[in-house]
Amino acid sequence: MGWDKKEIGMVSVLYVVFCSAILMWLSFEVIKQRRKFKVKYSDGGEEALIRARSAHSNAIEYIPVTLLMLVLAEYNGVYLWAIHLCGFVFILGRIIHGRSILADTLTGRRFGMQCTFSVMLTLMVINLICLPWLNFFWAR
Repeated sequence: MGWDKKEIGMVSVLYVVFCSAILMWLSFEVIKQRRKFKVKYSDGGEEALIRARSAHSNAIEYIPVTLLMLVLAEYNGVYLWAIHLCGFVFILGRIIHGRSILADTLTGRRFGMQCTFSVMLTLMVINLICLPWLNFFWAR
């Protein structure tokens, strides 16, 4: 009996869970700064709150589309080692990027975005390769 997706589940769900944890962490950083400076809305001009909101909004911009591409790549049968590699590099990049924004350091931000963009580009190419191209041009 061979492995079936129903039997083993989707590996990419692991990275969805990790990214959810990253979003929660960054949300708590915003909440912490709002409480510290007693700011209900926006950023109140507080530098630490501006950075926390920036880290959170940046994650919100990149995480959903990258996870969607990761899940679709797995669904389309991409090797699991490639899913793990993309997922690991993406998580690493998001953590380093978030920490660097919060700490106001440029080096980590740059490396984090390099990880993010390299994974996004890789998944774009993988998903384009995996498309059922014949179905776009000929009826079944």
